[in-house]
Amino acid sequence: MPVLHTARRRWGAALLAGAALAAVTLGAPATATPSPTGTTGADAIVAEHDAYYDAYYEDAYGKSGEQLKAALHSIVSDQTTLSYSQVWDALRNTDEHPDDASSVVLLYSGYSKSKYDNGGDVDDWNREHVWAKSHGDFGTSRGPGTDLHHLRPTDVTVNSARGNKDFDHGGSPVHQAPESRTDSDSFEPRDAVKGDVARMIFYMAVRYEGGDSHADLELNDQVGNGSAPYMGRLSVLKQWHEQDPPDAFETRRNDIIHDTYQGNRNPFIDHPEWADSIWP
Repeated sequence: MPVLHTARRRWGAALLAGAALAAVTLGAPATATPSPTGTTGADAIVAEHDAYYDAYYEDAYGKSGEQLKAALHSIVSDQTTLSYSQVWDALRNTDEHPDDASSVVLLYSGYSKSKYDNGGDVDDWNREHVWAKSHGDFGTSRGPGTDLHHLRPTDVTVNSARGNKDFDHGGSPVHQAPESRTDSDSFEPRDAVKGDVARMIFYMAVRYEGGDSHADLELNDQVGNGSAPYMGRLSVLKQWHEQDPPDAFETRRNDIIHDTYQGNRNPFIDHPEWADSIWP
């Protein structure tokens, strides 16, 4: 039996909050499963998740570095793919506002927008590829082009401002997303989602390794990667990953993608410590 990772204990409060949030949002009673005598509700939620993780990630335990990356690639590659048109409805579910079931939360601005104000017009929201689709030229094809683990709702104007830029510090405030910043060759998301962005990028670099007729996506410590199948800046993404750990919204989103749509998970939400093992 794999050893329980201390890092997962640190996310116990977030998991409990995520369970309650999911219950309220999906219309189920917002109560946790009764826990054994002497066990707190958070402990019960963590224990339930641990049992699941131990099965899902069984082949990854005890590995590190490239062996861990290879094991995780095999695990998360077992997934159902969506069409690009199906992504609209999926995002209405995965990114639903916690306090307003009629709205989604826009990734880079944090603003809410009606679920059905989507499209290509100014002030609509659209489908942002956090791993820019030109970095590997996968477009909107099934697989990397439609993978919910890195597709998020964003304002059309903000999506355009981000373009295909790599991630780094600095720049000027983005119109309609003033907490995010951009310059000529990079984009910096707002503080509340810096870790979310990093973990989405980590997932893509593990999931897409050159099989399935898709590009081999890799991280580097550069900006200006253009159409090459690389994304940076790795050192900054690692910093953001540490500064902004997984929260209830991100955990709930991971669960919905697994349970309802793709059948796979982002391992760096479940096991944040694995990022340092793969990219020391």
